[in-house]
Amino acid sequence: MEGHYYTDSIFWIEVEKIKPNPYQPRKTFDEAALMSLAESIRQYGVLQPLVVTRKEIERPGEGLFVEYELISGERRLRSAKLAGVSQVPVVIRSHEESDKMKLELAIIENLQREDLNPVDRAKAFQQLVNDFGLKHAEVGKRVGKSREYVSNTLRILSLPEHMQEALSGGKISEGHTRPLLMLADRKEEQEVLFKEVIDKNMTVRETENIARRIAVERARKKDLTPELMTMEKELTETLGTRVTIERRENGGKLHIDFFSEEDLNNLISALRPPASPHGSHSEAEMAEHAAVGESAETATNVASVSDEPKKDEMEDDLYSIKNFSV
Repeated sequence: MEGHYYTDSIFWIEVEKIKPNPYQPRKTFDEAALMSLAESIRQYGVLQPLVVTRKEIERPGEGLFVEYELISGERRLRSAKLAGVSQVPVVIRSHEESDKMKLELAIIENLQREDLNPVDRAKAFQQLVNDFGLKHAEVGKRVGKSREYVSNTLRILSLPEHMQEALSGGKISEGHTRPLLMLADRKEEQEVLFKEVIDKNMTVRETENIARRIAVERARKKDLTPELMTMEKELTETLGTRVTIERRENGGKLHIDFFSEEDLNNLISALRPPASPHGSHSEAEMAEHAAVGESAETATNVASVSDEPKKDEMEDDLYSIKNFSV
């Protein structure tokens, strides 16, 4: 008799008899999308059968009771209930299907429809690895992906919970997780970069460039004195954007990040000298500013020093802003 059910025949089953798949990897369902599908089901019915297993349960005083457990098609089942449909078409698989097979089928169905968000996909892969003992390469083979793809997807779960929620909610993309993961051992800088991605709507490439620069700067930080590190932090807080100081043998460079024309205008305003008390500059001041401008145009990135500087002057000027260029 059981062999009769292990076929590709389509049966019509009451929706209340179908239990959800306990291994469903998808945890979030778009309510608007469910309502849209429900409206389609009202007009045209369920066009693609659900896949279920059949179980016979003996209840005291009631005899045998048949119920079905969903393997794939939960979105269609939920929408069918919203549409008020009493029966849905199903294909019944053998009740001997293993839990691993149920999970694999659910993952594959969702992957083929691209229904899983990156976090749910990572958790599904983790379940295959932890609960069923599959290697990353074996998981990849079952879902048609490479071992590297599976491994990189699983790394998403090492991000802080609020970053995973931002990824599930579409506030950041999966591409943003790679540079964030580069800073996994520097939680404070990881958090700063995450907030910049959200607040400044940074692209993946911009995020990657900053993450790489931070990684390179780890060694550079050893060359900075405590005074320069304090200055770097103060400039960052004052200007409201990332500021880094690169020290050289003579002078150095000052890097100031901006991510939009508005950012640049704000920085220019913050760096512009205050106006004179009378609201205008004297001829002497204008001449002085013009001379400074001409000097800035011809200056190199390394501050110039006199041929024979005094020792005290060198120490006093070491941390002067004139030794840095933007």
